Amino acid sequence: MSQETIKKVVLAYSGGLDTSVIVPWLRNNYDGCEVICFCADLGQEEELAGLEEKAIQSGASKLYIRDLREEFLTDFVFPTMQAGAVYEREYLLGTSFARPLIAKHMVEIAELEGADAVSHGATGKGNDQVRFELTVMALNPKLKIIAPWREWDIRSREDALAYARKYNVPVSATEKSIYSRDRNLFHLSHEGGLLENPWNEPEEAMFQLTTSPEAAPDQPEYVEIGFQQGNPVSLNGEELPPVDLFTRLNKLASIHGVGRVDIVENRLVGMKSRGVYETPAGTVLLKAHQALESMCLDKYTMHFKDFIAVKYAELVYNGQWYTQLREAMDAFIQVTQRNVSGVVRIKLYKGNIIIAGRKSEYSLYREDYASFGQEDVYNQKDAEGFIHLFGLPLKVEALLAIDGGGKSRYRKPDYSKFKRD
Repeated sequence: MSQETIKKVVLAYSGGLDTSVIVPWLRNNYDGCEVICFCADLGQEEELAGLEEKAIQSGASKLYIRDLREEFLTDFVFPTMQAGAVYEREYLLGTSFARPLIAKHMVEIAELEGADAVSHGATGKGNDQVRFELTVMALNPKLKIIAPWREWDIRSREDALAYARKYNVPVSATEKSIYSRDRNLFHLSHEGGLLENPWNEPEEAMFQLTTSPEAAPDQPEYVEIGFQQGNPVSLNGEELPPVDLFTRLNKLASIHGVGRVDIVENRLVGMKSRGVYETPAGTVLLKAHQALESMCLDKYTMHFKDFIAVKYAELVYNGQWYTQLREAMDAFIQVTQRNVSGVVRIKLYKGNIIIAGRKSEYSLYREDYASFGQEDVYNQKDAEGFIHLFGLPLKVEALLAIDGGGKSRYRKPDYSKFKRD
């Protein structure tokens, strides 16, 4: 038994095997404490069915379910997309920015219920433990955090199933369920099983959201996405609230095999892991948003924004959402989005996202300025002086080398002077 007195715990609950067995484990190891389960509805759909009954049967006193889909999109997904944040070139952070939101509401419920502690089912090897706990530390550090995977003797799925049988916990998982998955409105992730060997190609039966590109329709589909200050607001000319827009776009992109990513990534804790992600709508929106930014942002702002996007992605991946640095970067990003309004036309075809057109009243691209015919705005003779000034450091370096009796260090040897044997 634990030496600490814990009367009430709020558990981040999904209804899966791990969080289901945590309910009796908490009661057994913390002197019969009351366990309150909390599930965030982030778009798991059928995974939410029967959760309350399952939680109560497992030993919980009650279950909270909160529909957080709109908050998830508007406060976490869209700001990250506006930042252009992509972790290690390909991962769109679908699990990463869901955890701070879940932990935020877990803390709120703990305060509402007068709980002493919060608990989660993240393992001691992964990133989620950091994301949950940094959020709790930022929002209410007086709450104790219980991480069973760092305390208990359960070391495998088989151990967890045995524990569930011992305490009559209803679980649907079996020894044959080889993949670890995380699903929300934004994405579906797959880890474990055959994927643990990076040489193995994912089996088609593993994918649950997207059609394979080979089986996708032979005809492309055009989609128009409207943006207002960096946020998607319409689909094919119809203004839609965030959840409806995202849900519809998910279906369209999934049909055409868009959004599959297979990566070996660097976890925060130091080890590498292999993950396969299905992110249909998110992949399309990121590409469309970037296409619109290319028209509406000036060169120097866009280049600096690309520079901080890498840091933003790292920060989100590492669970540092509730930090002053993220707020400061968001302030910069929001300024960049003031004029990112317009429409992008996308062609979806067999796993590809092809930009077919874009337009904006704030576009900095002017056909008459870019043409070779007009001299009113751009006089080609001005280029000579610009080139002289732009290349001045190169010229000075070369002159110093030549005046010193040598040659510019960038001169290549003239191999034509050498005879071949």
